[in-house]
Amino acid sequence: MTYTVNDKMSLFLQNEHEAIQLINRLHLPLGVGEKTIAQVCEEEGIDPHTFIKMANYISTCSARLCRDMSRAEIWQKIDNANHKEPTDIETVMRYIKNGHTYFLDFQLPRIRQELISALGPILATSKVAVLIIRFYDEYVEEIQTHIEHENQNAFHLHKTDDRHIADKLSELKNLIIKFYPGKADKELFTALHDISEIEEELKIHCAIEEDLLIPALGKHGHGEEPEHTQHENDEELSAREKEVLKEVVNGLSNKEIANKLNISTHTVISHRKNITRKLDIHSVAGLTIYALVNGLADL
Repeated sequence: MTYTVNDKMSLFLQNEHEAIQLINRLHLPLGVGEKTIAQVCEEEGIDPHTFIKMANYISTCSARLCRDMSRAEIWQKIDNANHKEPTDIETVMRYIKNGHTYFLDFQLPRIRQELISALGPILATSKVAVLIIRFYDEYVEEIQTHIEHENQNAFHLHKTDDRHIADKLSELKNLIIKFYPGKADKELFTALHDISEIEEELKIHCAIEEDLLIPALGKHGHGEEPEHTQHENDEELSAREKEVLKEVVNGLSNKEIANKLNISTHTVISHRKNITRKLDIHSVAGLTIYALVNGLADL
């Protein structure tokens, strides 16, 4: 469904699951009665046309239509529906910065608590469980650094594709699904469900930042996506790649691996790229879990 500023705010909130997070991050009130979206926004100093752009993006993704449309197509549809009204930077900045607080102070600590609760009984005996927690902690640290950089630089130095932030949560789920060493209980399934929820929230957050805020700052157009290629990952590792993986897990640098295996540093880097592509695992913690489960390492 495509919304306009003249639609009732209550209709939008009732129909769209993610709408609650949008009004929460913009600090809009509940108890909206029969007020229109325009009325609620204007009373709170929020640009209604910018709100509608974000609302319609969320609606499109909630309906899973975004799986069949490119980001550029989604934003073109939204622009057409809203007569290409200019984006209010202050409104989007409020959404982004309040989103940062929401993830750092609430969602990410909650997920860690769920993982500790689920994995706690086997943490003392399972290296894989310990590495899953380490992977998550390193991920959160990366998120914190990323957000601090954005907040300090007011986004004008934005040069990176933020989608890897959500991609790493997908990798975490993949590691748990493939390599969790015990019998899963309801606590672990709850954690997996909530990881999926925050992954979707982060995708929407990053899309609004990259495709609405950054264009408004004059960096690029809606939906211009950096190259982001998915690879098939069902190939087996070669014997040499397994050797390289083992040394990566042991903590050796590329140069040290090259010297030990009597190959060039360039070859080591090439092998590591192939390992990452084939396994679709991008972190050392994740690679360590794979190596442990498959008998390539014994830490």
